[in-house]
Amino acid sequence: MSFVMNKVFILTPESEKFAQRVQAHQLPQLEILASDAVPENLAGIKGCNIVLGQPALVAQILPQMPQIKWVQSTFAGIDALCQPGLRKDYHLTGVKEVFSSYMSEYVFLYILVFERNFLESLENQRKATWLDLPYRGLQGLTLGVCGFGSIGKRIAQTAAHFRMRVFGYNSNGTPSPYAEQVYRESTLEAFLAPLDYLVITLPSTPHTRHLINYARLQQMRSSAVLINVGRGEVVAEQDLIHALKEKMIRGAILDVFEEEPLPAKSPLWKMPNVFITPHNAAFSFPEDITKIFVDNYLRFLKQETLQYVIDLKRGY
Repeated sequence: MSFVMNKVFILTPESEKFAQRVQAHQLPQLEILASDAVPENLAGIKGCNIVLGQPALVAQILPQMPQIKWVQSTFAGIDALCQPGLRKDYHLTGVKEVFSSYMSEYVFLYILVFERNFLESLENQRKATWLDLPYRGLQGLTLGVCGFGSIGKRIAQTAAHFRMRVFGYNSNGTPSPYAEQVYRESTLEAFLAPLDYLVITLPSTPHTRHLINYARLQQMRSSAVLINVGRGEVVAEQDLIHALKEKMIRGAILDVFEEEPLPAKSPLWKMPNVFITPHNAAFSFPEDITKIFVDNYLRFLKQETLQYVIDLKRGY
């Protein structure tokens, strides 16, 4: 049996942490190279047949890596590798399950901030003001999850613990035990109409770009809150700004944007009914991603099907 040495290039700002964790597994037939940024001289990595890294960085080196067979993304969002004109002659694997809990924590942190009037209570504390603020419990409120993959289902499960009503949306309307009903694009307006909270977990694809626009925001209740933890391009940002100014919806919780970092001139920064976070609802912790890489590498050695393979043409 011939002995084949594989070479992995780790390309992420946390490359040292990733490299240490991969090395600790003492994987057979694997040489490890690592860098925090795209190297100026790519000659040293041309022989690598595996990459473990951030999609936006990996996209910059693919043309100079003739031996590449497999890329393991460190992010859930892999749209940088699915752009027209980029190579499609390798296996791309994503990450699933590991972000679900973090995303769910984020979503319900902010739902509770809204419903329990946390900021108002904090301001009253600063003023030494004893004021009993009214609030709603989550039981009976309606949560819509737009994008019903692993992250969406975990959010739906958490909502069930609070006894919220849950509706889902995906590309084909396939029923799920985690939702009362799952809608598809032809029934998107009916999905949006009854929601107290709309949570977006969709990836960025040509089909999802600006799926939520002014006309669709008009279908929502004026008391509804939009939460985007998917991709910024799914929401038409200028339409959302207009809707918020017109109080068409109650507010927005935004972790992702059409342009990142969000420009300082964006009106969103100063809107009182908007919460902004810098695309950190779920971090790519090296320990989580390394587990996926190690499992997939052992499959790669045995020429078995890899976990979480991405369809480069569809974008998910």
